[in-house]
Amino acid sequence: MPEFVPVSKKRQRYTFGRARDLVEMPDMIEVQRDSYRWFYQDDVAPDARAMQGLQELLHEIFPIESYDGQFALEFVRYYIDSPNLLEEEARQRDMTWARPIRATIRLANTKTQEIKEEEIFLGDFPVMTDRGTFIINGTERVVINQLARSAGVYFNRGDNPGQDACSAKLIPDRGAWLDFATAPGEIVSVNIDNRKKLPVSLLLKAFGAGNNDEIISLFGAEPTFMEFGDDMRGRLSASDVMDPDGNVLVARGRPITREILEDLYQLNPGGRGGIDVLGLDPSLAMTLEKDPTQSADEAMQEIFRRLRPNEPARVENAREYLRTLFFDPRRYTLGRVGRYKLNRRLGLGISEDTRLLTLDDLVAIVREMFAMRALDKKSDDIDHLGNRRVRSIGELLQNQIRIGLLRMERIARERMTTLPNLNTAMGRELINVRPIAAALREFYGSGQLSQFMDQTNPLAEVTHRRRLSALGPGGLSRERAGFEARDVHYTHYGRVCPIETPEGPNIGLVSSLTTYARLNEHGFLITPRRKVKNGKLTGSIEFLSADDEDNYYVAMANTPLEEDGVTIEGAECPTRHQDDVDTIPTDQVDYMDVSPKQIVSSSTALIPFLEHDDANRALMGSNMQRQAVPLLLPEAPVVGTGIEHRIAKDSGSCVVAAESGEVRWVDSERIEIRSKKGNVRVYNLIKFRRSNQCTVIHQRPLVSKGDMVQKGEIIADGQAVDNGELALGQNVLVAFVPWEGYNFEDAILLSENLVKEDKFSSMHIEEYEIDARETKLGPEEITRDIPNVGEDMLRNLDDTGIIRIGAEVNSGDILVGKVTPKGESDQTPEEKLLRAIFGEKAREVRDNSLKLPHGSRGKVVAVKQMERKDNPEALSPGVIRTVKVYVAQWRKITVGDKMAGRHGNKGVVSRILPVEDMPYLPDGTPVDVVLNPLGVPSRMNLGQVLETIMGFVAVHNGWHVATPVFEGAQESEIFENMKDLAARKYPDLTEDGMIALRDGRTGELMEKKVTIGCMYMLKLIHLVDDKIHARSTGPYSLITQQPLGGKAQFGGQRFGEMEVWALEGYGAANVLQEMLTVKSDDIRGRDKTYERIVKGQSLVKPGVPESFRVLVKELQGLGLDVEVQYDDGSVGGMTLDDDDDERGAYAGARTIPAVFDEDAPKPVDPRADDSEEQGDIFDVPDIFMDDKEALAEGLSLVEDEEEGD
Repeated sequence: MPEFVPVSKKRQRYTFGRARDLVEMPDMIEVQRDSYRWFYQDDVAPDARAMQGLQELLHEIFPIESYDGQFALEFVRYYIDSPNLLEEEARQRDMTWARPIRATIRLANTKTQEIKEEEIFLGDFPVMTDRGTFIINGTERVVINQLARSAGVYFNRGDNPGQDACSAKLIPDRGAWLDFATAPGEIVSVNIDNRKKLPVSLLLKAFGAGNNDEIISLFGAEPTFMEFGDDMRGRLSASDVMDPDGNVLVARGRPITREILEDLYQLNPGGRGGIDVLGLDPSLAMTLEKDPTQSADEAMQEIFRRLRPNEPARVENAREYLRTLFFDPRRYTLGRVGRYKLNRRLGLGISEDTRLLTLDDLVAIVREMFAMRALDKKSDDIDHLGNRRVRSIGELLQNQIRIGLLRMERIARERMTTLPNLNTAMGRELINVRPIAAALREFYGSGQLSQFMDQTNPLAEVTHRRRLSALGPGGLSRERAGFEARDVHYTHYGRVCPIETPEGPNIGLVSSLTTYARLNEHGFLITPRRKVKNGKLTGSIEFLSADDEDNYYVAMANTPLEEDGVTIEGAECPTRHQDDVDTIPTDQVDYMDVSPKQIVSSSTALIPFLEHDDANRALMGSNMQRQAVPLLLPEAPVVGTGIEHRIAKDSGSCVVAAESGEVRWVDSERIEIRSKKGNVRVYNLIKFRRSNQCTVIHQRPLVSKGDMVQKGEIIADGQAVDNGELALGQNVLVAFVPWEGYNFEDAILLSENLVKEDKFSSMHIEEYEIDARETKLGPEEITRDIPNVGEDMLRNLDDTGIIRIGAEVNSGDILVGKVTPKGESDQTPEEKLLRAIFGEKAREVRDNSLKLPHGSRGKVVAVKQMERKDNPEALSPGVIRTVKVYVAQWRKITVGDKMAGRHGNKGVVSRILPVEDMPYLPDGTPVDVVLNPLGVPSRMNLGQVLETIMGFVAVHNGWHVATPVFEGAQESEIFENMKDLAARKYPDLTEDGMIALRDGRTGELMEKKVTIGCMYMLKLIHLVDDKIHARSTGPYSLITQQPLGGKAQFGGQRFGEMEVWALEGYGAANVLQEMLTVKSDDIRGRDKTYERIVKGQSLVKPGVPESFRVLVKELQGLGLDVEVQYDDGSVGGMTLDDDDDERGAYAGARTIPAVFDEDAPKPVDPRADDSEEQGDIFDVPDIFMDDKEALAEGLSLVEDEEEGD
């Protein structure tokens, strides 16, 4: 039965979930935190640290020995110091929040036994914040988890049914891969690192199986009696077989060939009888036959000869080569996981500390290949989660720092050789830590798995930290990943969400951890299951990996139970076993899921009635919730799923009480709590901080003075959080009805009420930055004294030239005044004369101020300045001073904004209607949103309809409802509540939520009843203000002189090939000619056109497009003489001064290539007459002058010029 469950002090939810969660959901970001702690072990004393993470890495690299073996650098221990600055300070100063790590090392002289011990600085290592993120250069970043193929051995049966081939791939953690292969009638071969194929017997001998007899004994080939027949061919004789004269027909251990078989037939005329043969696979017998080597040394030499054919195959060389290939732990290791997987797959009992390959491993691999063929076993599934493991921050960092340490080791060895007197040298002179710093910088700054954190809202933050990616170093690439690698696998159940994944080229490669998923010690995904014994639930909870679960039958979490709550109902129940779902007797059930929501991720678990949505739409719903903009007035959903409070708490955007106590002080910026011990803890709240996505991070107190709070309680809401619950959108009254075509194609019709009440209003803070640099002509200067700028443009700047906080700014307004020294080439002769007379005083500067970009507006909320003298580390080379201006923008919902529900039901606002025109209910309540009913049936996301009806009931009953995924409210329960509401308030309301609406404009009843209710809608970050763009004139490309593209470049709209076809189809020749010339890259034409529009004169004829000139130049570069020939037979170069010519530049022009024709006229330089400066935003005469007299003078000068042409 549904019941009220408190979710915070101020709210309880009417919960429909039937299965009570026995296991609490793990902390959403524990994967990140645990891995980070595993690497650094910062909570463990330096001498008590386990051999893992950084400790293991340093022991792996040290000792570093000199080439002559006399000196050795040894590692003793490392210390982790506190960060040099606070987290907020690093953010403000654009620095990396890191802490120094020191190591104690010893320089030992093996001859004199002298030891010098000292501490060295290893580097500044970035610190993980409480939220599982890193502050790198002032911005918050996340290192995501990589889902990569595990080290181990993988067997594969050939795809061709006719050939009974089998292969195995041995993948180490580090080092050469081994590929084994065999097929009937072929030898067993091994390929080392994709080089040459070798008989596997060579490798076995090199690993310690001295000769063929030893190999035969290793494979346990017991002699068996076999009758003469063709089956005997290829088998090995178990003893010497002799003819009557005592001659050996076949020696022990040699294969029986066709000729020997014929001799044996002659000895036994009736063909009866037989001999003892070894029970060895014919492929291995053939391998031994073709292997000429008789000892380990010979085998090593043969391997060396084949892999390094150009080098002398001496035994020492071969042995050293094999040592570096397989027996040097720095170059080859199976790793802890590789050894675990090898033992598990091959049934070996080798110690997990043995990280190198052994002879037993190789023998077991070859044996398993034969067993695969003999027993017709299936290939290993490389997409099975038992064969893929998660590499988290700790392991990724370990692999990256290893690169830096290896570089450091090489430098230290070289210095041991080059330093004049090593006896007096100290360890710090040998160690160079720069490679470590470079490796860290590369990993955090530009690594594929270190990403700019998605801070759109708290859900986006949580999901980003729980992301799994198959991409990145050592993983797949988008191009190579096939369908199988992207597809949902049965082992994903309870471990990887089958719903949440991107829609683009990364689909299936980037996914998300499920709500209950964890990692085991080896990095494999595990998920909790309840133990079932004899059809009854036990209290035991076990975490199973995908490999373990393959051996059991698992029932669903919502399997019906009898009244005692522990016995499974009925004699049979549906279960999962591997990739099969079957009904089995209840006493054979091994485990049961702990919760229905354990199969989906946190984002998907927020979708109510998920079970009624098509998977494709659920995917869009999961992804779009992460794009919801935090609103000014956050409102938790009336119809939720019950995990909103967990996501809000684990996201790190709320303030959580660290200990119980009494609230001593509360204001908008801080909360003070006195604990029972009398300690006072101060919690400072974040106010209007800009996020990575320009949304606002803002915290509001939830408690009052005198309140008692418990440890772990939310005491302040973050952005998009309402009373401790995630609140991404607003609850609005919706109606599914077509309205004058304004909701065609998923468009959304809104009521003006939503705008007036700021229901969907949000704040966005943009950052604008400018640097003052040192130039060759002198330093740039930030100043209020800007040439040719009127006082009205400077009114909001302070004395230093920086805008004041609180100023309202519009596009084009100056934010920071900056002047740059003008070069000699920029100066006119008059300016040069003045400078020669008056010296430096008259030195000219040009305006290079930071202006608010086109289309932006807002209010200045903060200014941040950094100068080199105060903060030399934070500024780039050559920068004297940096100023950042933060402009806040208030955005109400408007036409063109994208909105969505939680079920993938997205649309764009098409019109905002006055409230009096909206359809209204019988009691006069106008609806807030009108949606198109055609958006439901074809999309098959019925969850939105059930949510709407349930929401209507909840709002009128004053409830907040929780309907968890896969165990939520049933239709019958919703309809029952709807009947009750109809009886109380709306007599003509049907049980499925339909009612007769009236048209707000006419007051008439609508033709049919309409589904109405309360839906939770989100405003997404795709806002029209960021997308809308217009241009008249602007910047042009330097080479083609065509307008640039894109809003960021203030570009134009491309009129492409297909658009040209459209105008050609309509015969719009003049419009088309304008498009391709004066509106694009006819330089002189566009200048003259602008000028004549200003003067009100008729337009000029278009000239030659610049891109055509570029083409001509390219043809001339090929040695073709290209020129223009007119209709009257005259030939001329393409000049720019033919605007007034009757023919125009294009009239009848055609090009005649004259290849190496000496009599042909020489080509005219197309730019010969073009003396005007190009490439500026407006390539027009200088007519933009402030006073009217100068303007008039400028225009008359232009007219005089034209008359004189």
